[in-house]
Amino acid sequence: MENNHIDQQFNEASRLSEEPTVFPGFEKVWEKVEEKLDQKKEKKRMIPIWLPYGIAASLMIGMGAFYFMNKEETTKSVQPSIAENKTVRKPYSNTNIVKADSLTKTNIKEEKKEIHSTVEKLATNNYPAPITVTISNPSPVIAYRPAVSSVGVPPPVIERHLETSDKAVNIEEVVMMGYSSKAKSAYSSSNVSIVSNTLSGTTPGILVSGSPKNDKIMIRGVASINQVNTPLYIVNGEVKDQSYLGGLDSSSIENTQVLKGESATSLYGTKALNGVVVITTKNLSRKDKKRLKKFQEEINKQKQITPISNNESYDAFVENPFELAQSQPLSTFSIDVDNASYSNVRRMINNGEKINKNAVRIEEMVNYFKYNYPQPKNEDPFSINTEYNEAPWNPSHKLLKIGLQGKSISTEKLPASNLIFLIDVSGSMNEQNKLPLLKSSFKVLLDQLRPKDKVGIVVYAGSAGMVLSPTSAGEKAKIIQALDQLQAGGSTAGGAGIELAYKLAQENFIKNGNNRVIIATDGDFNVGTSATTDLQTLIEEKRKSGVFLTCLGFGMGNYKDNTLETLANKGNGNYAYIDNMQEANKFLGKEFTGNMYAIAKDVKIQIEFNPEYVKSYRLIGYENRKLKNEDFVNDKIDAGELGSGHTVTALYEIIPNHVKSEFIPKSTDLKYTKNTYKEEFGDELATIKFRYKKPDGDKSKEMTQIIKNENNRISSASQDFKFASSVAWFGLVARESELIQKKSLSEIEDLAKQGKNKDEEGYRSEFIRLIETYKTTQK
Repeated sequence: MENNHIDQQFNEASRLSEEPTVFPGFEKVWEKVEEKLDQKKEKKRMIPIWLPYGIAASLMIGMGAFYFMNKEETTKSVQPSIAENKTVRKPYSNTNIVKADSLTKTNIKEEKKEIHSTVEKLATNNYPAPITVTISNPSPVIAYRPAVSSVGVPPPVIERHLETSDKAVNIEEVVMMGYSSKAKSAYSSSNVSIVSNTLSGTTPGILVSGSPKNDKIMIRGVASINQVNTPLYIVNGEVKDQSYLGGLDSSSIENTQVLKGESATSLYGTKALNGVVVITTKNLSRKDKKRLKKFQEEINKQKQITPISNNESYDAFVENPFELAQSQPLSTFSIDVDNASYSNVRRMINNGEKINKNAVRIEEMVNYFKYNYPQPKNEDPFSINTEYNEAPWNPSHKLLKIGLQGKSISTEKLPASNLIFLIDVSGSMNEQNKLPLLKSSFKVLLDQLRPKDKVGIVVYAGSAGMVLSPTSAGEKAKIIQALDQLQAGGSTAGGAGIELAYKLAQENFIKNGNNRVIIATDGDFNVGTSATTDLQTLIEEKRKSGVFLTCLGFGMGNYKDNTLETLANKGNGNYAYIDNMQEANKFLGKEFTGNMYAIAKDVKIQIEFNPEYVKSYRLIGYENRKLKNEDFVNDKIDAGELGSGHTVTALYEIIPNHVKSEFIPKSTDLKYTKNTYKEEFGDELATIKFRYKKPDGDKSKEMTQIIKNENNRISSASQDFKFASSVAWFGLVARESELIQKKSLSEIEDLAKQGKNKDEEGYRSEFIRLIETYKTTQK
């Protein structure tokens, strides 16, 4: 019988197992196995000759090893953590072999029948067969194939039963490896399954079934088996591993910061390729403080040397200067309900990036927060609220706060909505914080809609197309299915998408309803109408249709803030930046009615200062919302929209007439205009006027209110005044303003804490933590 090849395999396997001898009676057993294999040889010539011998030898080795286990070892609980396609054999002593010998002789005859049956099945069955890892109590089974042969015929399935305790089984990691380079295996990754009543989830090619749990499953291939894809952790200036982090009490953490890119690798090389998480704990020792201070100095130094590069775009602007009240008593601007700047700046700080000062629009930061203004008591759509006190950054100056409170309308009284989702699915959206976050965000919006509301979906990449015709929000599953099917790829024809979305909105227009296009993008338009000026012309034309606009920005790196701001400003719209699901829940969930239902449009503010009390003034923020004084009464001029329950806040810094300040602009003596004023208006500091239109109207209505001159101290200011001024102060520092004297972040933080109030939603507390984080980057 020609069995030299399989004999050699068997002997080599025996030698590698480090067993001193084979079990007694082995030769007799092997002769009977050979006899059976010879009988099968003539019947099954379609498979290679050596295959059945190799299979039989492998099975003999495996079962021989199991028989050699002593009774004590077999009763021990084994907890599998890694399943690999290789067998692991443990050395056994001669004593164990002698003890197992009698048992082997008794049972080997029965096992021969099983070997014969297995060989026959391997010779006749079709391949592939699945690789399975079955986890079930009390007897889990791990079944797998060894290396694929050079001719592509799979070797036998090796199955091993393992004992476990009654507790749920944890598989931390499944490692799949292949060794053959001569032939491709016929079976695919879809043949791999993990069955458990304690694990669940899916990943391409892997099925995990069972009841939902929080178990972590990691599937890796040979290319990633030795790689670690986690960030580097630095605790109090020292490198720590994940096990240390797991034992760290969260209440003991003072603050954290994240380093990415070159600023991380410049400090720790390739170990920091996945970023660095810097953690500082409370109650540091003197030694820890010294080490941490040195470490922080190095971080700041590297950040200056290697700033994080990106291709984000922001419109540059110059902060509003001080104006002389005598020569320029009027100031006119459009309201702004956008809040994108705050969440965008928050993202930069949390990511350890240097703040782009042109990303800081102070009015949007202040208006990110709600303030406690009273509801209007008459038929007007909003109430007017003012407060006059000290300017915290220039103590000799004053600060005038003007607040509008939009009328809150209950959900059942809101008109029906016709919403068209305009979604960017171009290649630039193929990142986790873009299209996937966008889909999740829109699902939050869907939860706020009623069956009488309609939703349509338009997408654009290289071209634009309709994915879902306007559908009742009651068919939520259908809308979500359309969203889930979206995938990113291609260039960005934003102009074409806008055209199609407005066309669909107009075709389904609801008279006296809420007609709105909601565009979601990173703003990176690069096909067709893409220049900012061309987009402005396009959107100005579309706003005449009576359709409002909401712009939602996503992503970073190539984010085009200037494009989205232009669209919102010129298209009867508002603009938000969604950096996480918390922000999506805020803008599209909790503040849904204020952001999606306009109660007044083209809202303008004009204030006239009394030179008797005001020497100079300047508007804080609103640089791109300023209007010509004559535009205030021109109903053709576009302005901002106010939503149901929305608040809008504006701040004026005022230099009183009796104060000498370095910031007062130089005046010129005029020949024909006298620099005098009459004292005939009592204690009137200023007169403020408002103009607005109804959402479907074309003619403006005007409101007027007088502001009295007062001499108050910041200590007596309301909590809203303190908090709003602290946010503006922080914005002025972040913008590196040249018109402020005091720049202490600690003082800003203290003022914000004084104005924290009840803070039921936690947004003000988050701002305070943001200041703390920003302070660490400025040391």
